[in-house]
Amino acid sequence: MKMKMASMLASAAIALLCMVHFAKAQPMNTAQEQTLDARQEKIVAIAAFTANGDLPGLKTALNEGLDAGLTVNEIKEILIQMYAYTGFPRSLNGIHAFMDVMAEREGKGISDPAGEVPAALPAGTDRDEYGERVRMTLSGVTARPPESGYQLFTPGIDTFLKEHLFADIFGRGVLDYASREIATVSALAALSGTEGQLLFHMGAAMNVGVTESQMKNLLSVLNGKIGPKEAETAGKVYARVLENRAKKR
Repeated sequence: MKMKMASMLASAAIALLCMVHFAKAQPMNTAQEQTLDARQEKIVAIAAFTANGDLPGLKTALNEGLDAGLTVNEIKEILIQMYAYTGFPRSLNGIHAFMDVMAEREGKGISDPAGEVPAALPAGTDRDEYGERVRMTLSGVTARPPESGYQLFTPGIDTFLKEHLFADIFGRGVLDYASREIATVSALAALSGTEGQLLFHMGAAMNVGVTESQMKNLLSVLNGKIGPKEAETAGKVYARVLENRAKKR
């Protein structure tokens, strides 16, 4: 009986943690006609340039991000999260580029705010359950779907996705879910051969509050900063996202 009660309390605590993070995940812009704010636009560029390895472009985007009001720790979180989607080499290259930018700005007497300090999940958190709840939030579902596809074929990768990406990384705070999904969508759009993942994450971004006009704004930033080819491919995927969402209404 005591073990059952402890399990119920643990599940309730995890649900509460996810609800708190989801509440923070809602972007400041909520009206359908509003676009990305200046900080969100810079997240697009930072994530995309990290993904495609354009370090000169990334350094410019990092400076612009800081000037637009992104904190040092917010940018660090973007670069940390990028390793899960672009690999350690791109992430570490981005981090080194950021170190150079910070050194240059400090040399000019510019003091940038550090911002919120990342947190760790509370001791004893069931990371598998926490990560699954985060994934359900991103997926826009309230009931845990049965395992299928790669989850059955290679359960190890599913464990890493839940316990590491969606628990350890998403549970660090600093960035809300909407900001993390804006970064993920931008990185995937800057890569090739990632349309399947982009389809999911564009939908996930909208499930945590990114509006249709904000998504269009994201595509326009990609077009101007990264290139028309990447924006066109992402636009085609976005059209599929809208079709899928319309079918569910």
